Amino acid sequence: MLTAGGASALRVAGREAVKIDARLSKAQARAQSSAKATSVFNQRAFMTPQSKAAAGRRPKASSTDAGSAKQEQLAGYTAEPTPQLTTNQGLQIPDNHNSLKAGVRGPTLLEDFILREKITHFDHERIPERVVHARGSGAHGFFQVYRSMSQFTCADFLQDPQQKTPVFVRFSTVAGGAGSADTVRDVRGFAVKFYTREGTYDLVGNNIPVFFIQDAMKFPDLIHSVKPEPHHAMPQAASAHDTFWDFASLMPETTHMLMWAMSDRAIPRSLRMMEGFGVHTFRFVNSNGESHFVKFHWKPKLGIHGLAWDEAQKIAGKDADFHRRDLWEAIENGDFPEWELGVQMIPQDKEHSLGFDLLDPTKLIPEEMVPVQKIGKLVLNRNPDNFFAETEQVAFHPGHVVPGIDFTNDPLLQGRLFSYTDTQISRLGGANFHELPINKGVCPFHNFQRDGMHRQSIARGQVAYEPNSLGNGQEFRVDGGSKGFQSFPDEIESPKVRRRSPSFDDHFTQARLFFNSQSAAEKEHIIAAFRFELSKLEVPAIRQRMVDNLAHVDEKLARRVAEPLGTGAPDAKAAAGRAGYRDFRISMSVEESPALSMAVAGDGSVRTRKVAILVADGMDSASLKPIREAIEHAGAQCKVVGPRLGSVLSASKRQIDIDATFVNSPSVMFDAVLVPAGKEAAEALARNGDAVHFVLEAYKHCKAICTVGEGVALLSTLGIGADAAAAPAGVVVAATPVNDLGNNSAAQEVAQAFIAAMGKHRHWDRANIDAVPA
Repeated sequence: MLTAGGASALRVAGREAVKIDARLSKAQARAQSSAKATSVFNQRAFMTPQSKAAAGRRPKASSTDAGSAKQEQLAGYTAEPTPQLTTNQGLQIPDNHNSLKAGVRGPTLLEDFILREKITHFDHERIPERVVHARGSGAHGFFQVYRSMSQFTCADFLQDPQQKTPVFVRFSTVAGGAGSADTVRDVRGFAVKFYTREGTYDLVGNNIPVFFIQDAMKFPDLIHSVKPEPHHAMPQAASAHDTFWDFASLMPETTHMLMWAMSDRAIPRSLRMMEGFGVHTFRFVNSNGESHFVKFHWKPKLGIHGLAWDEAQKIAGKDADFHRRDLWEAIENGDFPEWELGVQMIPQDKEHSLGFDLLDPTKLIPEEMVPVQKIGKLVLNRNPDNFFAETEQVAFHPGHVVPGIDFTNDPLLQGRLFSYTDTQISRLGGANFHELPINKGVCPFHNFQRDGMHRQSIARGQVAYEPNSLGNGQEFRVDGGSKGFQSFPDEIESPKVRRRSPSFDDHFTQARLFFNSQSAAEKEHIIAAFRFELSKLEVPAIRQRMVDNLAHVDEKLARRVAEPLGTGAPDAKAAAGRAGYRDFRISMSVEESPALSMAVAGDGSVRTRKVAILVADGMDSASLKPIREAIEHAGAQCKVVGPRLGSVLSASKRQIDIDATFVNSPSVMFDAVLVPAGKEAAEALARNGDAVHFVLEAYKHCKAICTVGEGVALLSTLGIGADAAAAPAGVVVAATPVNDLGNNSAAQEVAQAFIAAMGKHRHWDRANIDAVPA
């Protein structure tokens, strides 16, 4: 039994122990700080030039920095290489080249735990890739609202124009595997993770505002149809095969999305030059509980631009990482991609005023009916430090919302709310995927979820349930409070049914709206895309069904698509007689929407456009210099391309360094081509088949081309001479004598004409491009 004196002595001893423990803790902290400083010093000393460069690029976090909270958090998980090689437990490894053997020529011993750890980890390095959106690229950045949106939503990150919310954005293709090419014809994912002070918010969308199907029940069927056919696993990352079009032709609700997928929207020039959409209708809810329906838009500051289909196919073979490389290099160069967040808002009581159902994900709201209000900007300013840890492990979910943003009863969205959690558990190994550094919110989180695979946090305390009174000595209960996320009290209809609303039945009116809104060139591209895709089919009946469906969109479109396919004439009545067809038409107040066309997108800027300057020995460097300077001053990037690496000698014997060759950087890698003056160089390039092909291919793909003086000889195959007035659209022929170009005003005039041609992105109305043998 403990006496009073003994208890008192014990209390004194306890207090002294606490003091000693505190002094030890401070000493340990100082030692750890010193060790950390030494460790950092040693790490810097042994870092590779690439690692040092990456560390130098990494922004220093400050209290006002956009991504400071997330950067500081990630920094705690970031490790630089050290000069000492160890096991995962920190044991130094003396030899990383030889396993432990019974004699130098004897068998390897099971005892070699270092070998077993290394091989075992390697065997488990890969996680299952995403079933869809497997091919992705990501970047860090920030979002900043322009003005308070408190009238419409109480979402904290949409209130203060001074507040910058850190984000991570992942772009992706849908159908292909992780190793597929970037430039395939496909939908692109556009997913944004906002690390807000109220929790993580994920806006998980695409670069197309509508989708193929109306109900999540059909999503597995859609993806199974577009994936490689199961009997031979072909084709990869392509929809041009029988199973996809078999499904699409039997599902008229896909028609609107098919129009978008066959347009140039499905082959973007760059991830930086494509729109993003939330696809579904969501809700904004303000602090008074008032609701507005909302559609989200991401508008790129560089405009919306696409590739030529022939170009997209060639890039896939020349550089499968074209979009990924373009995004990475732009951020590394400080050309930070930027989008504006736009919203279309409809008051709760105006839900049925548009003539179509807001809950139908195959429908969009024309901007002429409800204008897009730009409310903030998204800037991507930092590349990931590690692709796997960040871009691959990032986990999005449309159910990650914050107070002030809520769902609607869109049946496709409702299915996604289940699916995303389920797939992340499968892909990332368990229910604790939210604890991975890239997924972890910057605000504190607390709940009584415990254990599971890959648990990283160490939860203290006796209780793991609620309500409780043992956690902090008083009753803790969360039971119907007014704070936090509140679901909008939407009225629910009854009875339970397994069928679709009749308001979803119109499958063709908005498809027609989209087609009518395209320029003449864009319509031709859509027709060509349908022809290409359907020509790949082995079953003629599927081709016939598809052109029959298109007759309900536009009869001329259907006839043009059918012409080279060997089908019968499009038969709208045949399509109307098939299962799945709905004889219903909504009434639209607009027949065309210019906002749906890419023809007038952008502000004419040439920022970050890539210009190839073709050179050979004997070029005129004096006339090139002021033209190049003007192009780069306008924000474009020039690269000197020649027959070999090294350098060429100009006519004045000046050495010009070559950045790339005709073979390793073909014309499809550039937005425009400049051929300088110089008789000897022009003759040499005209004799070089690769150089001739370079220019012809750029011409075929409707890119801006500028030739100076004798450089026009490279266009002779096209019948283009030195007459500037007769030059085709987008071709600038500077016939001014070369010796006059020493006058900078003349050079500036040439440069500005070329810049203006580049500013139009492409010259799709260029005549007779089909005759170009490139």
